[in-house]
Amino acid sequence: MDTLGNLDQSTSNQTPDCNISDDLSNSSSSSVHTPLSILLAEDNLVNQKVALRVLKHLGYEADVVGNGQEVIKAIANKSYDLILMDIQMPEMDGIEATQYIRNQELESQMSPIAIVAITANATHDDQYVCRKAGMNDYISKPIQIDKLRSVLQQYEALKNSQ
Repeated sequence: MDTLGNLDQSTSNQTPDCNISDDLSNSSSSSVHTPLSILLAEDNLVNQKVALRVLKHLGYEADVVGNGQEVIKAIANKSYDLILMDIQMPEMDGIEATQYIRNQELESQMSPIAIVAITANATHDDQYVCRKAGMNDYISKPIQIDKLRSVLQQYEALKNSQ
């Protein structure tokens, strides 16, 4: 089985906690779609590379930030359809960032951004905490390509139907 978690780790002292557990050679990328504007919030450099490579394979691109505070700055400067939000990040974690975003959306009556949690914590309690914070969906690490594709296609279809 091919994985993307074995990228050259010389660019980071951090240990990767994200291995792709699906065979890329058996995954076909979607060629006809209106691209989503995606923001990836992930503090681990190896995980960033893995996620960007998988997204590219699936036909998507993303802007990348390293913590929740950077997420808030990024969405103030650009409109995003979807945020792939790591839960454990320095300075401001994914839960805090999501709660902040949801409060801002309510105050300004903005359309909500789809926020998908990405975390190694995969218990039902973790999923509950993510949903209670206002996250729309949940993907556990290691990221399965088919699950990510399904989530992206779901939000892309929703975007295109509006």
